[in-house]
Amino acid sequence: MHCRTKSFGWIFASRMIGIICFLIVVVLANILAHYVSNPFFHSGVSFINENFWLLVLISIILFVGAIFGAFPFPLNLPAPIIRAIGSVFCIAFILRVFQWVDLAASTTLYQMFWYLSFIIVPLVFLIVLASGYFEIMRQLWWQPRIDTPADGQVIHAQPVRDDTSQVTDVKSWDEIGAEFRMMLYDIIHRFRQEIKRNQ
Repeated sequence: MHCRTKSFGWIFASRMIGIICFLIVVVLANILAHYVSNPFFHSGVSFINENFWLLVLISIILFVGAIFGAFPFPLNLPAPIIRAIGSVFCIAFILRVFQWVDLAASTTLYQMFWYLSFIIVPLVFLIVLASGYFEIMRQLWWQPRIDTPADGQVIHAQPVRDDTSQVTDVKSWDEIGAEFRMMLYDIIHRFRQEIKRNQ
């Protein structure tokens, strides 16, 4: 099993399409506001206009997080932190949505979620952060044991064990050290290959 990250072109195209669609919706909503006399619709358009830059900031943060997530290890290490920060801004926007609903529908949702936000914000931040680093470690763990680059050179392979040796489930310190050195060699080699590919 090998987890492949999405390409930079796909990330850029998908994010730009999302931003363009959002801008089209905002422009159309402001145009329709001149022809629709519904006060609830006008309130919604005003809410979008007031929080326009917050939504743009959230889009930029998530975009940067996706870009870092497309890099190979260890360049993708900042991605979970950036996504966790973006999740905090998303919660801030959701709280504003509840505040707008309270004003438009005379409810008390915002007050309740405001107190819960002191628990939800750090909890969501930690969950997004932990899941991001877990995904990075999972990708490293499930990488193929034999790495064959484009030039056909085999970087390393699992050593062939002697059938006459005693089979045991307990690894010696020498085997653990050898696997750790191989992992470091893989990381450095992948880092160099990615830099050469991007040049």
